[in-house]
Amino acid sequence: MSQYDEGHTVAGWTGTAIGTAGTALLGAGVCLVSVPLIAGGLVVVAAALLVTWVLHLAGWGKPPGVRPRAQWPMGARDADARGGHPRCWSCRLAGRGSRATGSAVVVSGDGEAEPAPVR
Repeated sequence: MSQYDEGHTVAGWTGTAIGTAGTALLGAGVCLVSVPLIAGGLVVVAAALLVTWVLHLAGWGKPPGVRPRAQWPMGARDADARGGHPRCWSCRLAGRGSRATGSAVVVSGDGEAEPAPVR
């Protein structure tokens, strides 16, 4: 098993299953030259994105990076999801969590280094 435990979540597998069905519908629409099937496939793919996002925010996803081994099983729920995960785009889009803080240095034209303003 991977040390990063990528994709072993309810949100990941549910989104993959719905997305696969959507791309199959989209592919059938392309092969049959059917605008309703193509449109339906695009709607199902968009629904997969939204369902995965909602499940992640509900705690059925995982934060970026390594989780403790106790949280590796498929049905493990993430108790920290409500507050948002650091460096997680999904949580930031929902207004949760915060940006990763880091220090940056700006070098001016005369070679002097000064801290960059934090936004």
